[in-house]
Amino acid sequence: MTDDKNKSDEMKANLDDLGTRVSAARKANEPETSKGGLNEATTYGIATRLVAELIAGLLIGVFAGWYLDQLFNTKPWLMIVFIIIGAAAGIMNVMRAAKQLMPESTHDEDDE
Repeated sequence: MTDDKNKSDEMKANLDDLGTRVSAARKANEPETSKGGLNEATTYGIATRLVAELIAGLLIGVFAGWYLDQLFNTKPWLMIVFIIIGAAAGIMNVMRAAKQLMPESTHDEDDE
């Protein structure tokens, strides 16, 4: 009986040690947070989203301009116009997305 109790205590100690080591390993593998409280993966995702917003606007402008130039035989004028419109739309989308990502502050500029 004491032999079973010793084995049980030993197994319990081993499990506690394993739990401690697993917790330490999980803590070591957590992504590091930057000053703003965002981890590196989140920051990379945000940057990728903003770049994708800008490129999407430009690509839509290029393809729409190219298609309309082919349709109306106005090469390259509509493409130039739609590139400018696509760039403006992409920049507006980036600004809108960045504004959504910014934390809301309790301080309003109108209060001053």
